Amino acid sequence: MNSFNLENPVFAAYAIAAALMLLKIMGQGWMTVYRMMKSSAGLVSPEDLQVGPFNKNPRPEQLDINDYVDRSRRMHRNDLENIPAFLIAGLLFVAASPDLLWAQILFYGFVLARLLHTIAYATKRNHEVRATFYTIGSVIVLYMAVHVLFVAIGHTFG
Repeated sequence: MNSFNLENPVFAAYAIAAALMLLKIMGQGWMTVYRMMKSSAGLVSPEDLQVGPFNKNPRPEQLDINDYVDRSRRMHRNDLENIPAFLIAGLLFVAASPDLLWAQILFYGFVLARLLHTIAYATKRNHEVRATFYTIGSVIVLYMAVHVLFVAIGHTFG
């Protein structure tokens, strides 16, 4: 059976988790845009102060750091630092033909950890709370990568 089609339940589980994470990344970018427009603040480049249809009254203070916008931007950056590793490790993990239940626990566990991390960040929880959810997601990605490494070495030298 080809591992990379939706007839493979492990790949289907990965596809669900990956699609959710891609929506998370793109949604966070749009959330940042929404916050910029709502607050008329958080612009990042001097050329953003030009008059336009969405910024009819540009002001220099729009370039100042605005925590409402910048928090969303930091959340987006954090997603961009973490989710791509999951996407790659998860795809490689599918190729290693893991047990379905174990794959679902890992894939959906990562999704849940990222969503809880987002909630913790959005509600201004302390670093220890955010770090807990980051750690869970990171350990999942590391586990999948090491699992793939051992399976691949076993196939290569076994």
